[in-house]
Amino acid sequence: MSICPDSWIKKQVRECGMIDPFEESQVRYRNGRPVISYGLSSFGYDIRVSNHFRIFTNVYGAVVDPKAFDPKGLVEIESDVCLIPPNSFALALSVESFRIPRNVLTICVGKSTYARCGIIVNVTPFEPGWQGRAVLEISNTTPLPAKVYAGEGLAQVLFFESDTPCEQSYADRKGKYQDQKEITLPKI
Repeated sequence: MSICPDSWIKKQVRECGMIDPFEESQVRYRNGRPVISYGLSSFGYDIRVSNHFRIFTNVYGAVVDPKAFDPKGLVEIESDVCLIPPNSFALALSVESFRIPRNVLTICVGKSTYARCGIIVNVTPFEPGWQGRAVLEISNTTPLPAKVYAGEGLAQVLFFESDTPCEQSYADRKGKYQDQKEITLPKI
């Protein structure tokens, strides 16, 4: 398995629509204003966060249980800026949709601009055959409120290609998060 360069990513976008929408180079300014960069990089793709967020709250006394998740523990907002409370957590959705080939696995890591502010992004791998929009998990590890900017870069996806396709893809297994188009809560 080897990491895939920008030329390989461009080819996959042309051949199978692996990333949509796709920015062929790093975008650092929009309408003359600086943004947290997104788009194609040397060995990955910096994805954007949409303006749809769900922030954890303890207002209703919900318990976080992955086997019986109570959506009352989340507050839903749509905004160009998400303010995550201190030591709290939010879920968001990527702007981009993905279509991962059968011989590719991705790892998604947070961007250093946010990491240097104590904002940690966790996204599970995009498995071979998975498609949809990524649910992004954003932790504010600081004792201060933290801002996340919609429409700007939040995480980088790294692509790893195998010499052979997998025997059974995420699509073949009918994975529970296949084709997600909105923030999907935990399922078992």
